[in-house]
Amino acid sequence: MLKGSAKAHTNIALIKYWGKADEDLIIPMNNSLSLTLDAFYTETTVTFSEELTTDIFYLDDVLQDEAGTTKISRFLDLVRKKADCPLFAEVKSYNHVPTAAGLASSASGLAALAAACNQALQLNLSDKDLSRLARRGSGSACRSIFPGFVEWQKGTSDETSFAEPVPSSGWEDELAMIFILINDQEKDVSSRDGMRRTVETSAFYPGWLQTTPQDLASAKIAIHAQDFNKLGAITENNALKMHGTTLAAVPPFTYWSPDSLKAMNAVKKIRATGLACYFTMDAGPNVKVLCQKKDVAKIEAELANYFEKEQLITAFSGPGITYL
Repeated sequence: MLKGSAKAHTNIALIKYWGKADEDLIIPMNNSLSLTLDAFYTETTVTFSEELTTDIFYLDDVLQDEAGTTKISRFLDLVRKKADCPLFAEVKSYNHVPTAAGLASSASGLAALAAACNQALQLNLSDKDLSRLARRGSGSACRSIFPGFVEWQKGTSDETSFAEPVPSSGWEDELAMIFILINDQEKDVSSRDGMRRTVETSAFYPGWLQTTPQDLASAKIAIHAQDFNKLGAITENNALKMHGTTLAAVPPFTYWSPDSLKAMNAVKKIRATGLACYFTMDAGPNVKVLCQKKDVAKIEAELANYFEKEQLITAFSGPGITYL
């Protein structure tokens, strides 16, 4: 019996990953940049055993059906091949994140599974190679291997597509992100399907690819200069641009709900009062508000005029992979 346990935190992209150049290897169309956060995480234990005749997957103590286990088994197949291990595995995962609601549950989930497998099978992978492995499970999982600011280099092959830390002199410790939970239900259009439809059909997608490298370069300059307003403005603009591509897809779709718009407008109104804050959104209706730690209490108080306190969760910069 071979056993490993690991914990990984979610990350939220400030410069988004949207669209795959290679669906099988999960190589993205553009580089992305994220912040790993402390509030949402996944803890996973994997046990490879001669007694098992198939892979078994429990999510929050609920045995998953065949469809729910398929993605996990596909990932385990990659690990088994790498380790030359024929054994089936039992995976027990605890998500301290609403699943498939645009809160990066797949990022923390697959990063934790990759690290647990690394421990169980004694693969001794470097952080870079662990990042490459996690990417094969879920693209954004490659960024959850590291703490703080992280860049995913898109690369052109399995070997060259990986994440790495972005030097920041610890500035991320001064930042925070307030999650406005609009809806924690599973979304109608998955990230995977949404990306594919956008890449294949959206008239706006070429503009996304053309402008995102400059967004990334500007964001890294802002991080180096510790210029919060510059980083916030780029983050907000990049998110709006990503969501704009979905409106021109065929058929068009959006992850926004009426309350998403309400949240975005609330952030703009709060910013107009002199409190520096900027929004971002992933493939789901929930809105994340990037702000400075020193302003959290004031911004939370303002947001409470628009949303219930239970809908607001504050996160700070989080750690990389932890072995349990």
